[in-house]
Amino acid sequence: MYMYNSWYVAAWSRDIAKSLSAHTLLGQSILLYRKSNGEVAALENRCAHRHVPLSAGFISGDDVECAYHGLRYNSDGVCTRVPSQERVPAKARVRSYPIVERYGWVWIWMGAAEEADATKVPDFSRLSDKGFASTGGTKLVRANYELITDNLMDLSHVGFVHRETIGTTEMGEKGVIKVDRSEQGVRVTRWVIDVPAPPTHAKTGLVPTDKGVDRWQIIDFEPPCYVNIYVGSVETGTGAPQGNRQGGVGLWIMNAMTPIDEETTHYFWGVGRDFNVNSDQATAFIHDEISRTFDEDLAILELQQKAIVQFNHPASVDILADAGGLQARRLLRGLIDGEHPAESGNRVQQRELAS
Repeated sequence: MYMYNSWYVAAWSRDIAKSLSAHTLLGQSILLYRKSNGEVAALENRCAHRHVPLSAGFISGDDVECAYHGLRYNSDGVCTRVPSQERVPAKARVRSYPIVERYGWVWIWMGAAEEADATKVPDFSRLSDKGFASTGGTKLVRANYELITDNLMDLSHVGFVHRETIGTTEMGEKGVIKVDRSEQGVRVTRWVIDVPAPPTHAKTGLVPTDKGVDRWQIIDFEPPCYVNIYVGSVETGTGAPQGNRQGGVGLWIMNAMTPIDEETTHYFWGVGRDFNVNSDQATAFIHDEISRTFDEDLAILELQQKAIVQFNHPASVDILADAGGLQARRLLRGLIDGEHPAESGNRVQQRELAS
C-alpha cells in the first residue's frame, strides 16, 4: 500500500520535453509531456474510448491525440475532439494530476487533486541553491522503496557494503547513535570520533590520511519516501562535535524514492557541497563516487528483495541500529492507515531491538 496524498518525484525536469513519455508511479501508468508554455502536464495514460495508452499517440498543439481513433485530450484530461462525430461524450475524459517543478525535479501529487498543496513539497533546495555545487541522477532499483529507506536510515552498513568508497569498519563498531522525532519525521544522528578517513573523503585532499578524523551522519526522514543526509569528516580535535565543521568534507545527500510497484523503485538522488563549488572536476568526482556508492547499495537491496520474496516475507530480527528505520516505518504506516482505515490490519508491529 502507498500514501497517496503526497508529492512524489516523477522525473528530472531536464528529462521532460515536448514529447510524450510514460512513467509508472505507485502502480499507475502516467503520461508526462511539456506544453508550449513550458509547463509539464500529467495525465492518466489511457484513452477513455478503448484504453490504448496515450503515450503511443501524438502531440497536437498542447493536446494529446490517441494513436487508435484520434481522440484528443487537453492537459486537464478532457476530450476535445472525436474525429468520427461532432459531439464529444461528456464522460470522455481521463484523470489529470497536479504538477510542481522545483529543485530540478518534476513533482506529482498522486492523491485527491483538491488536497494538493505546493507548500508541502519537501525541501531539497540545495539541489538548486547557487551557494552549492550539485549533481545527481536516477537509478532503477528492483526492490521495495521502504527497503531503500531502511538502508539510508541505518548507515552502520557502510563499513561492509562500501569498503571502497565511504566505508570504514569503525562506522558500525564505534558509532554513537541518537534517534529523535523531528517536526517533519525522524532524525538519526551518528558520530564516530577519531577514525581513519574513508576512501572517498581521503581522495578529496581535504582531510588527513595520517591521523584520525571525526565523522558525522545526520539523517532526516520525511514521509512517505524522502531522506536528507548531511555527512562529513574533519580532522579529529578541531571541534566538529561542537559545531565547527569547516575545513573538511561536507556533503548533503538528497534521496527521493518513488515506488513503481511493490518490488521496484525509481531512486532519484542528488548531492550538494559547499567546497570547490566552481570546480567541474570536483563535481564529476563527487558524482562518480556517490553514484558508485549507490550502486553498491543497489546490489545488496536487490539481493535482499529476492530473498524476501523467495522466503515468503519472513519476520525480521531487529538490532539497535534499526531504531531510526523502524520509527520511520511506523510513522509512514500510521499515515497510510489514515488514508485506508478499512485496510489497516497490517501494521508495523512494535518489536524489541536485540542488543
